Amino acid sequence: MNALLDKAISALKRLPESEQEAIAREVLDRIAADARWDHLLADPRSEDILRQLASEVREEAARGEVLDDDPAGGRSR
Repeated sequence: MNALLDKAISALKRLPESEQEAIAREVLDRIAADARWDHLLADPRSEDILRQLASEVREEAARGEVLDDDPAGGRSR
């Protein structure tokens, strides 16, 4: 186990059991979600879908319809 994970687990052990349970569920859900994405992206059929999505995003960006990640709500240039 790496040092950061060991530190996180030590901190979790000091939390109430209900909080430990909630965080454990979040971690396990994240691991499961990552595994699902890995499985989906490993499927050769995903290439066509991803290519189509990328094309749509490029078109939206060219039209100025893509929002940036500015929490203040700014638009991309």
